[in-house]
Amino acid sequence: MTDIVVSTDWLADHLDEVRVVDVRDSWEFDGIGHIPGAVNVPFDTIRAAEHAVERGADPAEGMLPGVETWEEVLGDAGIEPDDTLVAYDDTHGVFAARFLVTALAYGHADVHLLNGDFSAWSRDHEVERGTPEVEPTEYVARESETSPFVDFETVEAALTADDIAVIDTREPDEWAAGHLPGAIQLDWRELVDDDSRGLKPDAELESILADHGVTPGARVLLYCNTARRISHTYVALRHLGYEDLMFYEGSLAEWEARGAPLESA
Repeated sequence: MTDIVVSTDWLADHLDEVRVVDVRDSWEFDGIGHIPGAVNVPFDTIRAAEHAVERGADPAEGMLPGVETWEEVLGDAGIEPDDTLVAYDDTHGVFAARFLVTALAYGHADVHLLNGDFSAWSRDHEVERGTPEVEPTEYVARESETSPFVDFETVEAALTADDIAVIDTREPDEWAAGHLPGAIQLDWRELVDDDSRGLKPDAELESILADHGVTPGARVLLYCNTARRISHTYVALRHLGYEDLMFYEGSLAEWEARGAPLESA
């Protein structure tokens, strides 16, 4: 299996072959219910450093948990480095996508997003309630071979390259207030179908991207404020077969902290 996005029906047929990760809060996981066999990794536990920028830390390091935190959280959830991970949330997949990109950053290569969130699953499939017993593991992160992360200097250079589409995945008013020079505004939610809570059909996705000047084979650099929303767009583009993707982890938080120029509309 190569597609980074999987359907609820596919997951129902492969529950025994994958490790399902629910990134919602624990009260939702326990009380509302979860996919059978899922383990709970609340998003906040892997976003422990999210306020580091406010404390004066390097913004580029402010969004990811440290490697020790990551290893502890995944080990406590009983996850092994070679597990096939399928993640979901209840917010159209944006938090689950961020979990998966974090996993890629720490060398966990086999990761997948459930197309649609918990609501999509619960419409047609059974759920469990309560906290399952988990056998902890000694999770060890690896050097990533698939991480798309790029640094500040790479982004600076990309802004002057004619063959790179720089995409701002924030809302239009955020983009208008200030964005990287030449950036294209594409709200991540434009790619989401409100009814299914998953991605729009591929043909519609490709049409939306083409309307923004992004076509298959393009080199793409993604950013937002703190690298959450770009995670979803990154997964969507991977699903469509885009291979040359750059993920600016520092995003606008780092860009502004370094005094780099912005454009406004």
